[in-house]
Amino acid sequence: MAWEKQLEELAHRHRLAEQMGGEEKLKRHRDNGRLPVRERIDRLLDAGSFCELGKFAGTGQYDDEGRLDGFVPSNLITGRGRVQGRSVVVIGDDFTVRGGANDGAVGDKLIAGEQMAHDLRLPLVRLVDGTGGGGSVKNIELKGHTLLPKLKAWPFITQNLTTVPVVGLGLGSVAGMGSARVAASHYSVMVRETSQLFVAGPPVVARTGQDLTKEELGGSRIHTRNGVVDDEVGSEEEAFDRARRFLSYLPSSVHELPPRADEGRAASADQATLRDVIPEDARRVYKIRKIVETLVDDGSFFEIGRGWGRALASGLARIDGWPVVVFASDPYHYGGAWDRATTEKFIRLLDLAELFRLPVLNLVDVPGFKIGLEAETEGVMRVGVRAATAVSQSTVPWCSVIIRKAFGVAAGGHQHPGRFCFRYAWPSAQWGSLPIEGGLEVAYKADIEAAADPEAKRTEIERRVRSLTSPFRSAEAFVIEDIIDPADTRALAVEFANLAAPLRAAGAVRFGYRP
Repeated sequence: MAWEKQLEELAHRHRLAEQMGGEEKLKRHRDNGRLPVRERIDRLLDAGSFCELGKFAGTGQYDDEGRLDGFVPSNLITGRGRVQGRSVVVIGDDFTVRGGANDGAVGDKLIAGEQMAHDLRLPLVRLVDGTGGGGSVKNIELKGHTLLPKLKAWPFITQNLTTVPVVGLGLGSVAGMGSARVAASHYSVMVRETSQLFVAGPPVVARTGQDLTKEELGGSRIHTRNGVVDDEVGSEEEAFDRARRFLSYLPSSVHELPPRADEGRAASADQATLRDVIPEDARRVYKIRKIVETLVDDGSFFEIGRGWGRALASGLARIDGWPVVVFASDPYHYGGAWDRATTEKFIRLLDLAELFRLPVLNLVDVPGFKIGLEAETEGVMRVGVRAATAVSQSTVPWCSVIIRKAFGVAAGGHQHPGRFCFRYAWPSAQWGSLPIEGGLEVAYKADIEAAADPEAKRTEIERRVRSLTSPFRSAEAFVIEDIIDPADTRALAVEFANLAAPLRAAGAVRFGYRP
């Protein structure tokens, strides 16, 4: 057979590359509860679909006659594959070779993977483990000099954020550049107890006098509560499933439109239950996720960032098969008032909606921004202004349903103020520049203080003013367009989704995406 010797070497090099860091390091990796990178790729992708790029990149050792005597593969694997039948690019770090550090990398494979996703307009999934291509002190000896930090890959990472869906899975102890690659994504996940993320790991931090374990310093409980990472899961398998679900709502790139689901376009819940979900006592809470799940297509609500910005339950869903972004106030946290984290969470998801042309369904119960010393100290008004600006800059269709409170600047941004938007209110709705409870003492201070019985006077004024706050009175003045039976909300949302669908236009947005 022609070229038999070369074909034998080809097969031999395949086997060497697939050995990764060797049996001992692979066993240690498994013993720590983590899958080898090639198994991760196989479990993420459709069976048999992976087409690897640069498999033979690595460091070969040769005998005196130039024959291959040993081989250490590059610690980064990249290539194309399919997720639910759709092509994607995957980049995976191999922790078993130099802990994923850049002194184990070969050439510009990371950049090549990022370029491939951008130029082929394919979604990108990063499987990050270790420093994820970050630096190593060992480089000093290897090169004979120190390196000035230069983010060679960052222009490609940045352009992908404005072009294709990017998922970052933190699957081990991730530091430095690895941490940045997880966070620089549209959706990120960590695995509980086996994933950690830090600017610098415990050995470096110990030099500052802080003696901390990996979990204490950067466990998933920290970073999925502060917004660095969106969600935590219990296993790598669950992380892969979350990545697949996230991608199912989005187009392959901004040059396409989000796909409509072929099946499962109905809601399974009884819409009549929405008539009783809001308590008559405005001080009582209710379960907002039950409302969301009743309104959207059965089982389609994919919540993002449940552990942080908790006054807002938000994520992706489908209405009559059409993907939408959902914002829903959660009164269990500050009564639904927006703190800084909630507001940042809102901006980030709105940027995603704008980037991939997803209509917005907004369920409003916002008493305003969080108030008090803590709120002022954390600068909630600064990020609140950014949120209001993001709404005004948005071009996607909006449908807002005011289900209870809508007060102040925070509620003022419940939809674009300068375009036609769908807007409805439930009979339970109430709104104003600020809540009556907090505004009476300011507006009627002199009257209350001058009364023989100040408390009785206050009660009298509150009763008089509250009688004017019915949403029906606002409807008479066309302050609100429509007041609806809550049981009709789903049907109106279906109409909105179908009217919004033909308005979507694929193409690059006029601003960049900020992770």
